[in-house]
Amino acid sequence: MIRAISFDLWDTIVVDDSDEEERAVLGLRSKHDERRALLHQAVPEQTLEAVVQSCDAIDIEFRRAWKVEYTNWTVDYRLRRVFEHLGATPSEEAIAQAVHGWEIMELDHSPRLIDGAAEAIAELASRYQLAICSDAIVSPGTVLRQLLSKHGVKEHFSSFAFSDEVGRSKPHRSMFDTAAQGLGVPVQEVVHIGDRHSNDIDGPHALGMKAILFTASRDADKEGHSADALCERYSDLPRIIDALARD
Repeated sequence: MIRAISFDLWDTIVVDDSDEEERAVLGLRSKHDERRALLHQAVPEQTLEAVVQSCDAIDIEFRRAWKVEYTNWTVDYRLRRVFEHLGATPSEEAIAQAVHGWEIMELDHSPRLIDGAAEAIAELASRYQLAICSDAIVSPGTVLRQLLSKHGVKEHFSSFAFSDEVGRSKPHRSMFDTAAQGLGVPVQEVVHIGDRHSNDIDGPHALGMKAILFTASRDADKEGHSADALCERYSDLPRIIDALARD
């Protein structure tokens, strides 16, 4: 039985990094470069090159924690690690400003909604309970909720599992359990939809859930997939989910 649906966010509801297009048009730095510039503002006595080197080094540690240990550092913790690696001691105010700048960057200039997402989500919400189950790598869950509101779809979701709040990243079971608990349904009665096979297909399958591979924005995992269904466009999603619910 399928009573609810959990959605990944990046490349499933919004197009990851599509905000870079707007930044380029406005003559702004890329997010990568702007984040390092914000760190440099906190420690102007250091060279930009030194700041970049420390940030790059901590990024490697962060990705290992995220992808191998399935833990999610907060932005505050991550930036403090950068300053520690740099041997710098900025003021608490300077750290807070850098953290804030990192966290709201994708809200000021936002990634665009995938075509048809708003309509399909609204239709599905009339028949199923909906949750978000997504990693929050830089923008925290508090900001991602605002992003969903900005796109007019947050109202359709009644449960949110963001990795910075859960403390674990997908495919760790805590993410899917948290989403299901927020909906008040057994995790096995939730179908998950997302674009990454290891996170969004293998993770749910390990818990006895059904899972849909979504390829409208990213199709790198399409070949040889083991998802219960493949969805290439939002206009097909309600029909696909209703068919799985009847199985």
